[in-house]
Amino acid sequence: MVILLLAALWRRFENDPAALDTLGAFKSVYVASEKAFDEVDAFVDKSCEEYGLQQIRLSEPMKEAFEHFLAQNDTVKAIIVGIRRSDPYGQHLKPFDPTDKGWPDFMRVHPVLEWKYVNIWDFLRGTDTAYCCLYDKGYTSLGGTDSTVPNPKLLKEGTCAEFLPAYELVKDEEERLGRFKK
Repeated sequence: MVILLLAALWRRFENDPAALDTLGAFKSVYVASEKAFDEVDAFVDKSCEEYGLQQIRLSEPMKEAFEHFLAQNDTVKAIIVGIRRSDPYGQHLKPFDPTDKGWPDFMRVHPVLEWKYVNIWDFLRGTDTAYCCLYDKGYTSLGGTDSTVPNPKLLKEGTCAEFLPAYELVKDEEERLGRFKK
């Protein structure tokens, strides 16, 4: 998401790049899983440092995390979200969508809503954008260590524990096969 935001900002301010400095650091809200992978935490830390983001790490359930965040950041009116149409709860969303009733009030911005799984990987690999190392180990959707395993569709033939990288998966509907309820 950060790469898309930076590209849009560059296009907007390419004739006056110094104006970007007046925007300050963007806030990056990371709602960490209770049992987050160390690799995910390290990737988030490295990405925030690389892109100059102000990381706000919260370890509460999603709804409470955003209530907490917005209580301390009352000028925030919109949040960029990386959900896609094929993700759980993504079917009925619009590119700009207010939060559902009972949730903290903000506008959700969904720039990759219509992207397919393969589009994400084509973009990341085509732009040589860094991604979490777990994707090279067969993980295709990352939750906590207690609810996520490598995707069984990526198991290398003739092995019992070697997996192809995530970008080898093609079908959106198979992306979350490595996730399970706790």
